[in-house]
Amino acid sequence: MRYDPETHHRRSIRLPGYDYAIEGAYFITICTEDKECLFGNIHDGIMAPNAMGKIVQACWLDLPKHFRHVDLDAFVLMPNHMHGIVVVRERGEALATRSENLEEDRRANASPLHVPPHGTTPQSLSAIVQNLKSVSTRRINRVNRTPGRTIWQRNYYEHIIRSQKSLDAIRQYIEINPTGWLEDPEYSTL
Repeated sequence: MRYDPETHHRRSIRLPGYDYAIEGAYFITICTEDKECLFGNIHDGIMAPNAMGKIVQACWLDLPKHFRHVDLDAFVLMPNHMHGIVVVRERGEALATRSENLEEDRRANASPLHVPPHGTTPQSLSAIVQNLKSVSTRRINRVNRTPGRTIWQRNYYEHIIRSQKSLDAIRQYIEINPTGWLEDPEYSTL
């Protein structure tokens, strides 16, 4: 079937006009392709990651090495998805690689609607998630000798955390998530 922009269009679930590269805390959920349980099992409310799950955990912990303006907060890996809080700090030096003129970089990023002509905005939440998904997929496929296998679903869920109360509630949700696995909407008996 040929691509038809009138019938085949992806609707973004991102907040329209919001710059996901600015400082802030973001709650993300990423699911596996077809919600397949790939990363381990939950026993008595405790996640026991397998080799693939350990790769995903390592890639999560490596994110600040690739994005110097990022801090990681709460995180939990589940059999077929993950939840985490990403904190984006002021980018400072992270933008210095774009040009010699930092003032020019600041002006170029001043608009909340600034998006490069093609692809993902550098240093944005989407770039961070894209890195996590692509690096973990390559490592998993290399270990399993399954080149080209899709690990993650195409999109991800995000929530902009706007208050300490919200941050505390999300941290608690992440912490207790494995204890409610059998009632989790992402739970699959497949």
